[in-house]
Amino acid sequence: MAPLRVLCVHGYRQSGASFRDKTGALRKLLKKQVELVYVDAPHCVVQAQENNVGSDAGGDQDSRGWWFSDPQARTFNAQQQCEESSGLEESVAAVREAVKLQGPFDGILGFSQGAAFVAMLCALQEQHAEPDFHFRFAVLVAAFRSTCTQHHKFYSSPVMMPSLHVFGLEDRVIPDRMSRELLPCFQDPHILTHPGGHFVPAGSAHRQTYQNFLEAFQ
Repeated sequence: MAPLRVLCVHGYRQSGASFRDKTGALRKLLKKQVELVYVDAPHCVVQAQENNVGSDAGGDQDSRGWWFSDPQARTFNAQQQCEESSGLEESVAAVREAVKLQGPFDGILGFSQGAAFVAMLCALQEQHAEPDFHFRFAVLVAAFRSTCTQHHKFYSSPVMMPSLHVFGLEDRVIPDRMSRELLPCFQDPHILTHPGGHFVPAGSAHRQTYQNFLEAFQ
């Protein structure tokens, strides 16, 4: 049985390479079921930027982001109220290009800002706005609903695509209440909670939940 191919969307101030390193345990846990393929966000984040709520603490040498909640400062804060953001169209184009060059993909996985972005991509697919997207499922880790007014259009109706929402009860970057606020935006979401913080859980205790969700697509 061929493994499912999953496009992986990193968090803010990460990159595809660093996210691959950070998800080594997940790749090992699911190596018989999935092949994880990583994509880079198109926007570079200035290293000197302060750690904001909603940024992935520490940042990487190659720090990237999917959109900025403060277009002038080119910074991002998951809890920042804003009328308009910047950078989202270029990020959608980057995923579109990854699908064309590295696809097809069975599913898509996102972490933190990347997971919030994945929720938007799912909405675009269901609104038939992106004909190249044919994801059958989504895994959203430490996701949240964007507070930007410009993004409300992505939440106008529940996404029907099967989804697994994973979040930590001790997450200090994206508190679990923020992840729970996204759940009504999906029809019948599957949920995996863990007692830890801001990371992709991949312990033996989580294997069965991942496997049960993925089995439906193999």
